Amino acid sequence: MKIAFYGSSLVSAYWNGAATYYRGLLRALAEKGYDITFYEPDVYDRQKNRDMDPPDWCRLVVYEGTIDALKAVTSEAVEADIVVKASGVGFEDDRLLEEVLRHARPHALKIFWDVDAPATLAELRANPDHPLRLALARLDLVLTYGGGDPVVNAYRSVGAAECVPIYNALDPQTHHPVPQDYRFAADLGFLGNRLPDREARVEHFFLEPASRLPNRTFLLGGSGWQDKPIPSNVRYIGHVPTRDHNAFNVTPMTVLNISRASMAENGFSPATRVFEAAGAGACLITDYWEGIDVFLKSGEEVLVARDGQDVAALLSGLSHQSAREIGERARRRVLAEHTYVNRAETADEIFRARLGAREAAE
Repeated sequence: MKIAFYGSSLVSAYWNGAATYYRGLLRALAEKGYDITFYEPDVYDRQKNRDMDPPDWCRLVVYEGTIDALKAVTSEAVEADIVVKASGVGFEDDRLLEEVLRHARPHALKIFWDVDAPATLAELRANPDHPLRLALARLDLVLTYGGGDPVVNAYRSVGAAECVPIYNALDPQTHHPVPQDYRFAADLGFLGNRLPDREARVEHFFLEPASRLPNRTFLLGGSGWQDKPIPSNVRYIGHVPTRDHNAFNVTPMTVLNISRASMAENGFSPATRVFEAAGAGACLITDYWEGIDVFLKSGEEVLVARDGQDVAALLSGLSHQSAREIGERARRRVLAEHTYVNRAETADEIFRARLGAREAAE
């Protein structure tokens, strides 16, 4: 079966948190026999900051950020059995959705794949005439990379025929244990770009514990923090390329996951980083969100903090040996249950059931 997938970027993770998700899931689908073409616009300097070559398991089409180029690539949707328009593509998203739906074959499976459901749903609730909301009746399915029942019910309430979460996961080929790299030595490391929906939580869960524990060392990676006041025991290293993420995860005694506020509020939304860190065998401390135990067992495979005081207490009571044991249990769990091969099985079942029912009805 042919999939035409219109997304933000497959080959660049630069200001593109969905890259790991796309790579892991689409490669696993390709291994199941899907013929995939991924279409991405040349915007936001992503092509200048590629962190992987075009893969051999997927045809990549990069198009200019112009309406003419958008029309040209969406005309190819007619060749696909499954047509996917992802959220947050980054260039004329509403126009892209309309053109994709216009060119898709009548019997093709038409999907909106939401990689930031809380943000999208907030827009739909605020605007009854939002182009996506008006297009939901023409879409067969909404898939999301997180959210659980709150997101499923919210999408149904605004007109989606069906909504199914396909959660983030681990790609063991890209995220795995590596030797420690003492550029990243610390008691606690946090890796994340500075975003309005996250900054206050970073202050609360990362900078506050650093102030509480002046004898502990903290490592901050990610873009945008250079002018942020930080305690003297926090070392800021700027952007960390994806090739160094495994080393960043395995070297500190612990690493921290801080969900964006909207993701934490919805629950059942593990960030890609949760699985990347666990796959490398890191001891992960995460902020609390409903549904954590669906993915990792609190206290045994992951440490859970409800505030900065909890983070400080967890760090103070943790030894390097116990941290390694927690990280190893997490790695075993995600390898068994939370890989993109597992997620691709779910997606494949959904695709085949929907297309099979359509064929049987003809």
